[in-house]
Amino acid sequence: PAKKALVAGRLFKRLKHYELESYGEYFKLIMSDQRKGELQVALDLLTTNETYFFREPKHFEFLRQQVLPKAPPGKLFRVWSAASSSGEEPYSLAMTLAEGLGTTPWEVIGSDISTQVLAKARSGHYAMERAGTLPQPLLSKYCLKGIGRQEGTFLIDKSLRSRVNFVQVNLNEPLPGLGEFDVIFLRNVMIYFDQQTKSQVVARLLPLLRPGGHFIISHSESLNGVNDTLKLVAPSIYRKP
Repeated sequence: PAKKALVAGRLFKRLKHYELESYGEYFKLIMSDQRKGELQVALDLLTTNETYFFREPKHFEFLRQQVLPKAPPGKLFRVWSAASSSGEEPYSLAMTLAEGLGTTPWEVIGSDISTQVLAKARSGHYAMERAGTLPQPLLSKYCLKGIGRQEGTFLIDKSLRSRVNFVQVNLNEPLPGLGEFDVIFLRNVMIYFDQQTKSQVVARLLPLLRPGGHFIISHSESLNGVNDTLKLVAPSIYRKP
């Protein structure tokens, strides 16, 4: 019921826009060939965008303390933020890698189904109030404070931004060729899936995780009954054998 209310609330204006009587009519409309663009509008409206820098800090701490010190020097270290929303998570990861890997090369991929949030993420441009959860030294080192017309905003430095690549990915469909990863973050997205979809999504992502790699979900989520190959190593942190 709560999810139903959320969906109804977010799509109500589109019903009014097309002068439709029901959500069933709207569903038919977005599935018709004549209205292909409207499906993306609906996806953008429904995609949850509640995110902030260094959300669930224990995950970044684990990376910094347990994972990065063991990364093979000289070998490209890759992290995938699989539901990256407006970019706060992948940029938090990028800062963590830049600080923790020294001269070891690294790359972050951020993906989302919503083109709207991906455009926001690529820009790396945020309102200054978003900086509240960013540690001050990282804010000073990796962010440029806006002046003049850009006052009250900040921009992720280009040197960091250029090492984060954003791609549109629907986790419920066959994945594009993204290569292999040392760490996959799949946080705050499975709460929207039923048990079967969760299992399918995790099964789709796992072949892209290197043996010994880490799979990280939100503290509010669980892989119980979803996957039995991953080993739990810390709360909401799993390792692929």
